[in-house]
Amino acid sequence: MTPQDNKVLACVDLSPYAQHVADHAAWAAARMGAPLEFLHVIDRHPALQGSQDHSGAIGANAQEVLLKSLSEADAARTRAEREQARSFLQGLRERALAAGASPVDTRQRHGDLEETLSEQQAGVRLFVLGRRGASAAQTQQALGRHVEWTVRSLQRPILTVTDRFKAPERVLIAFDGTAITRQGVEMVAASPLFQGLPVHVLMSGKPSGDGPKQIEWARQTLAQAGFEVTAEIQPGDPQTAVAQAIEHQGIDLLIMGAYTHSPLRQLFRGSKTTELLRAARVPTLLLR
Repeated sequence: MTPQDNKVLACVDLSPYAQHVADHAAWAAARMGAPLEFLHVIDRHPALQGSQDHSGAIGANAQEVLLKSLSEADAARTRAEREQARSFLQGLRERALAAGASPVDTRQRHGDLEETLSEQQAGVRLFVLGRRGASAAQTQQALGRHVEWTVRSLQRPILTVTDRFKAPERVLIAFDGTAITRQGVEMVAASPLFQGLPVHVLMSGKPSGDGPKQIEWARQTLAQAGFEVTAEIQPGDPQTAVAQAIEHQGIDLLIMGAYTHSPLRQLFRGSKTTELLRAARVPTLLLR
């Protein structure tokens, strides 16, 4: 596998939140020694302007003129969007280079976000995207509409980032002993992304007979890799336990599996994932 097959892909729109995505992506790429690429997707089907008359009740010649006019207007809009995005992406590239990421590339694609990200998966080591985007000022939502689809559909780790950048200093792993969270522990142990950061492993939910054995495996795996690690089992509601640990432990980054079949399945199914992302005001690495 070539280095280009291990890139960090930061998905950005033309909003102020893209700067926070750039900062987190640059941090991750620099620590992993991975290439960074900023990707901006331009919708190929923008909403039609309400001021235009698209009535079919016109003559053939008038219809031909209208179609030509619409085509020219669409081409002009596309050129303007690409130029605006090119300048914006260049600014993000310079920001990431100054933060220590290298190499850093930019790319624009026409299409929709769903198809484009699916096509990119094979060459991506880590996706980075913001929890909010260009529509946030209008909707006042804490979580963008694209996040849930991304979590559900992609099969790569996804770092969803918050509004401000702070280099993580302490990591929490929401652990349940299933294959996906065991892989997450092994990933943390092996990845330079987390080297030198204290890690707290939390198992919550219904009590399990092999819980102590499972969490001890996680603790030993991380300790043998040189991590400063603490571990605890906290029976009860996982969402509450995770939220309290973030606050009490001074956690800067949460790692959790998404949509697992486990004692945490109610937490990580559908809207529960979204609810925790809204509640956890720290960057969250979602494992797929």
